[in-house]
Amino acid sequence: MSPAERRLVHAAPEPARGFVSHRARAGRSWLHVRVRAGADDGGPPWVLVHGLAVSHRYLMPTAVALTGGPVHVPDLTGFGLSPKPPQVLDATEHATVLATWMDAEGLAGARLIANSFGCQVAVELAIRRPDLTATLVLVGPTADPAAATVGGQVRRLLRDLTAEDPRQISTLVADIRDAGPRRVLGTLRHCVRHRMEQRLPLVRAPTLLLRGEYDSIVPRTWLRQAAALVPDGSYGEVPRAAHNAVTTAGGDVAARASAFCRPRGTSTGPDAGR
Repeated sequence: MSPAERRLVHAAPEPARGFVSHRARAGRSWLHVRVRAGADDGGPPWVLVHGLAVSHRYLMPTAVALTGGPVHVPDLTGFGLSPKPPQVLDATEHATVLATWMDAEGLAGARLIANSFGCQVAVELAIRRPDLTATLVLVGPTADPAAATVGGQVRRLLRDLTAEDPRQISTLVADIRDAGPRRVLGTLRHCVRHRMEQRLPLVRAPTLLLRGEYDSIVPRTWLRQAAALVPDGSYGEVPRAAHNAVTTAGGDVAARASAFCRPRGTSTGPDAGR
């Protein structure tokens, strides 16, 4: 991350780089959302979904690089600056909250970018509400069935940390502080119980699956297997990145997502599904 990206990551709730904080209704509750209105070509909305121990913060390097429509980066219930109910929501429950929020905001036909556990949430949203989901970009999708236990995921996480940019530490500390250890552990338990390999075949939206070159949590074998399970799936790899490619290689992830999410029949560039 550059110094400018680090300032952007920690800016909320203050405005920064066109993004403002919005307290958005989601049924009887609300979500904190970072929003940048689309002032260029009025394309469909982008919606970014974070993972299990983090928040909107670590998605901002990707969010700021996106063009061609408004960008919405919500904090899932219990994370970041969103409310902290006692219940720890699973992927399906988070997807239900996101659908309620997207309905209220009129975000049909969105282009979704998700990372890690957020990919499981995005997949549930795409299955249940295909009207809200035009395309999916899943970066580091969990959980690989070969390590679908809490211990297996923790061991892979510890290996992944050795390849991550240490400048992320302040962001991760802030996110874990906001969520709290109980919610992080509870979400991890939901993550490994969710059978991604059974859910991906039900996704009808065009889907690009990405991993960082050095991602120990999502090995290349699982990414290829997952892409083959999606009826309209492809995969690619982000060079010189680990699991948090959305933070450390945000410009690359945004470029690949933008190329993939263009209307079919237009050029998607040489790297979109590689």
